[in-house]
Amino acid sequence: MQGASGVSMQVMVGRNDGAPSFAIRHFIVEPGGHTPRHNHPYEHEVYIVSGTLAVACGESFEQVSAGDVLLVPSGAVHQFTNQSDTPARFLCAVPLESDCGRDVPGS
Repeated sequence: MQGASGVSMQVMVGRNDGAPSFAIRHFIVEPGGHTPRHNHPYEHEVYIVSGTLAVACGESFEQVSAGDVLLVPSGAVHQFTNQSDTPARFLCAVPLESDCGRDVPGS
């Protein structure tokens, strides 16, 4: 996604696997990396697998770490930033109809 830095994404379950409604994606955010500050017309659910991330969501800002679960509401401006010295990983569920729910070749 344009505006991301130090982030890789893999679709773990998606349309190519026969999923009818949702995709689950695995993100790795390298130290100093971040997703773009963006919003979209659908919610997504996030599970932090490892590491620590600074998350801006709407007007709030919080630190999250392994085991934390987040709901990013539809329309909320959000961004994930890794300010630590180790990679952070998270899983994210999105609707297949969204651009972010598509299966990306080679990912």
